[in-house]
Amino acid sequence: MGFFTGHPLQQPPTVFSHRHAGPPRPLPRTAARGFTLIELVAVLVLAGLLATFAVNRFFQRDTFDARGFADQVTNIVRYGQKLAVAQNRAVFVLIDANKVALCFDTGCSDEQKVVPPTGSNSGSKETLQHCLGSNWLCEGRPSGVTMSTDPVKLASFYFDALGQPYALTNVFPDASTFPGPLQISIQSNGLTRTVTVEGETGYVH
Repeated sequence: MGFFTGHPLQQPPTVFSHRHAGPPRPLPRTAARGFTLIELVAVLVLAGLLATFAVNRFFQRDTFDARGFADQVTNIVRYGQKLAVAQNRAVFVLIDANKVALCFDTGCSDEQKVVPPTGSNSGSKETLQHCLGSNWLCEGRPSGVTMSTDPVKLASFYFDALGQPYALTNVFPDASTFPGPLQISIQSNGLTRTVTVEGETGYVH
């Protein structure tokens, strides 16, 4: 009822919006595009070229063997210098065409062979062939890899207690005639990796 008139208030009519039901509208479709025959042939040609050149080059075993053996030579010679300083004694680095090894004397008798810090060397077929055992810090040259030194006549040498390289004919404390730098070259498939021993400091790199 109205406050002033006393008559009941009229409610406004409720209006409902009616939606007309109809069939569902189809979703828009995007045009699917496939590969043309020319594109497929081009991909096959590129894949064949990669398989012929890049993949064949990547999986050449000799290249990996040369790189791994160069790292082994570097680590062995570097360890020999550190061992000489740590034990305050001479450590001999023996290098020939087939192996690199460490000993505590020039004759490299069994009791004077340096034991690997891990207890054994790599144990590869070539290492067992040229080093005659696994309990000696010695690594053999992999097949397909060649090794040479420059100067050629200075293949073997020793580190004194200060880590300085000496020729085998030198007797400490005489002056060193080590004609450094000594370069150890590892070659395979036309690629050469060089390990260098500096004359004054014995730095190996």
